[in-house]
Amino acid sequence: MSSPGLPTPAGQGAPPPATGGPARSARSSALRRTLPGSLAWHLGSLAILAVILYPVVWVIGGSFKRSEDIVGSLDLLPSDPITSNYTRLTEGIADVPISTFFTNSLLLAVGSVAGILLSCSLTAYAFAKIRFAGRNLLFTLMIGTLLLPYHVLLIPQYVLFRNMGMINTYTPLLLGKYLATEAFFVFLMVQFMRNLPKELDEAARLDGCGHFRIYWSIVLPLSRPALITSAIFTFINSWNDFMGPLIYLNEPEKYTVSLGLKMFVDQEAVADYGGMIAMSLVALLPVLAFFLAFQRYLIDGMATSGLKG
Repeated sequence: MSSPGLPTPAGQGAPPPATGGPARSARSSALRRTLPGSLAWHLGSLAILAVILYPVVWVIGGSFKRSEDIVGSLDLLPSDPITSNYTRLTEGIADVPISTFFTNSLLLAVGSVAGILLSCSLTAYAFAKIRFAGRNLLFTLMIGTLLLPYHVLLIPQYVLFRNMGMINTYTPLLLGKYLATEAFFVFLMVQFMRNLPKELDEAARLDGCGHFRIYWSIVLPLSRPALITSAIFTFINSWNDFMGPLIYLNEPEKYTVSLGLKMFVDQEAVADYGGMIAMSLVALLPVLAFFLAFQRYLIDGMATSGLKG
């Protein structure tokens, strides 16, 4: 026994530590409070996911339905799946092979991407790296063109191209891409190039490089995230464009995929909705492949553009 007045050694005579008590009660209470909120959040997320995926599942199921079942049935999936909607695609539409529509769309998409990357990057370099009189005013006016609706310019542009004899050609659909008329992509590249280190430009000038050499050898390689972001958006927009080809193209042999889909719906005959849905799914494959191949650059470009580095 320890003598009175002497301290008790550690671990002798002390009560054991409590394993329950207020701490466990607080954790249980917090768990009870967060469980309903977490459950509601997950259920809400699943409901939103179902709403988003429903059209995708319906389109996939509709591609295996007959045209009369697509219009007259509300079933999500076909009760009697067929594959003739896809096999009919090999026969073409109105004596025009399906491959013609895809080739035309690919030609326009690739041409648009090349034009945007070349013209918009040059314009962005001028706004971001070169000081000249009226630069800020011109940049402001360019940004102001984003406020103009596309349909406001449609008629004047059509009259201009008709007077120049360019109707039923791809020139009206590509010319603007090579003249840096897409202000959004110019703005995106300007914000990216402004954040590149100025020391690189100064070192290149000391080595005798001019503006074009700096643009081609230094600025352009460092702007790859912004360039790939612009390329992805341009490819998707050009591939899905319907209004432009509808206005300027007259011959079915020059139609794009979007116009080819319209040919499935004939006002004077039975509409082939099954073939149209099947072709729309096939038309998604090039866009999906292009996006998956460059999605990491898209995220990188959107995350770094306009931020201080």
